[in-house]
Amino acid sequence: MPLRNDRHLTLEDLLAEIDDGTVDTVVVAFTDMQGRLQGKRLHGRYFADHVAGHGTEGCNYLLAVDVEMNTVDGYAISSWERGYGDMEFVLDEQTIRRLTHLPATALVQCDLEWTDHTRVVQSPRAVLQRQLDRLAERGWVAMAGTELEFIAFDTSYEQAHDSGYRGLTPVNQYNVDYSILGTTRAEPLLRAIRNHMYDAGLDVEGAKGECNFGQHEIGFLYADALTTADNHVVYKNSAKEIAAQQGRAITFMAKYDEREGSSCHIHLSLRGDDGDLVFWDEEAGTRSSLYDQFVAGVLATTADFTLMYAPNINSYKRFAEGSFAPTAIAWGLDNRTCAVRLVGEGAAARMENRLPGADVNPYLALAAMIAGGLHGIEHGLPLESELVGNAYTSDKERVPDTMAAAREAFAGSAVAREALGDDVVDHYVNMADVELAAFRAAVTDWELRRGFERL
Repeated sequence: MPLRNDRHLTLEDLLAEIDDGTVDTVVVAFTDMQGRLQGKRLHGRYFADHVAGHGTEGCNYLLAVDVEMNTVDGYAISSWERGYGDMEFVLDEQTIRRLTHLPATALVQCDLEWTDHTRVVQSPRAVLQRQLDRLAERGWVAMAGTELEFIAFDTSYEQAHDSGYRGLTPVNQYNVDYSILGTTRAEPLLRAIRNHMYDAGLDVEGAKGECNFGQHEIGFLYADALTTADNHVVYKNSAKEIAAQQGRAITFMAKYDEREGSSCHIHLSLRGDDGDLVFWDEEAGTRSSLYDQFVAGVLATTADFTLMYAPNINSYKRFAEGSFAPTAIAWGLDNRTCAVRLVGEGAAARMENRLPGADVNPYLALAAMIAGGLHGIEHGLPLESELVGNAYTSDKERVPDTMAAAREAFAGSAVAREALGDDVVDHYVNMADVELAAFRAAVTDWELRRGFERL
């Protein structure tokens, strides 16, 4: 099995490093519904003797809990009635990497199977793999890049918790968008993340400041969609760990405060499995008809799949006019006011989906984009004229602006059910229902501040 690059390890490499003591801890993990790494830390010797080549197991409730790890009702695959049995963690040997920010530690990412060795179709990695398989049937592969923004604070996670996550000190006190001086203030953190992620097999491009106070972005080179999603979750988890080692905290909330939110713009293009361009007609020097149909499909299904792009209550606070987060379902050429921005020519031709925030699950968002794009190709959807000017003030259909609205669109989407399967749609509809119920039951600080004395 070929390595993704020369900084990854083969299983034989990992076993050799366990034997010579270079590695004594192996993290075995999968990505959960919320986009988090979940799994176990195994002693190297135990991994070598009992897990390598076999995998391990974990409770199936890990795909049926809320963000606080509470067991909740409504999931077909996991419940008290079903006894909360096990899932098998199936090692993907292409994902083996060192985590140099942790002592003598390596990581292996996993797929999930039931004990009868059938795929757990509701797991995010499986949801994406199903869409990649559909592309493969046509001889295509998806190439993708994700651009994650975050806000960093000169405050530890423990201090942030004790202060109710209010009044934190950001690493910058003013807008540092593209500022070299401003990013220098945070360079000890940014440099550590860049270098440790390079060691972990990610192809680092660079770092830049963003608009909100303490907001930054670290960019990585595009890759095939599965590799990009795998790297995304490793980076997000590791960045928090590295920040914590420095007594700092990072948040990937879509909207931390009333200023600019944190986005995760997703760039996507298709290639032939032989490397040929799918999105560009080289002879004509223009976009291909397949590219236009793909974009038309993504636009036509934006409302259907918004729940996959914006999976949390907080996600919808980011969709604000004049914020560089989209509110209109439209496309434009290099137009950052639109939900979909087309950029590049030739091999660089790609679409940018500007809906997702930094809280997105990359597997689910990429799966939704591919499913929507294939819908456009299969039905030969025409691409409407580009929007020129300010999409915020246009008459275009609006992005669903609440999780409840997105939930309804996803639950009732024939396209989503055909592409993803009823089991998957129902699973993530229940995730939305759980979050909506929890939010409805909460009394917010906004309500207390406005109503405690004056109402």
